[in-house]
Amino acid sequence: MKEQLRNGILLISEPFMQDQNFKKTVVLLADYTAEEGSVGFVLNRPTNLKIHELISSFPDFDSNVYYGGPVGIDTIHYVHRKGDLIEGSRLICDGLYWGGDFNQIKFLVKNEVLKRSDIRFYIGYSGWSQGQLDEEMEIKSWLVGDVDFNYIFSSKIPNMWKHVMNIKGANFRVIADTSDYHSLN
Repeated sequence: MKEQLRNGILLISEPFMQDQNFKKTVVLLADYTAEEGSVGFVLNRPTNLKIHELISSFPDFDSNVYYGGPVGIDTIHYVHRKGDLIEGSRLICDGLYWGGDFNQIKFLVKNEVLKRSDIRFYIGYSGWSQGQLDEEMEIKSWLVGDVDFNYIFSSKIPNMWKHVMNIKGANFRVIADTSDYHSLN
């Protein structure tokens, strides 16, 4: 049965994926368009950087920036809950937005309207060209999961890939416990 790709779902890398950019990752699919390509953000690759360390004009904000993926690593992206306050925000799914006016973001952070639990910043993104993600689904590179805002805005899930696999059920719990060292499995 083919999984339905759409904005706002999770892409969970299959356990033996060899691509180091996506090995044991959970990706939020932010913009799925089979005809034009797709964009997502890796949710479980934090960096040790803060946004104000990357952009000197940004107010102090105690929140780690995440590695969104291997494409456009010279760009900053953000996913947030405040689309009603930030012009130019793109709806991902109910209550979840991508992008918008960066000056408004800085203003809202400075005035403590935007909190850590409302926004996450990413260096780069994950991108697929026209039809590429569909092809990767056909060869079973990805599993599909439901989004939970805690995956996006909380840093209290130490091994998100394993956690998400466990939620998928008993068959996936076994897979989640497999070692990266195949000779130990």
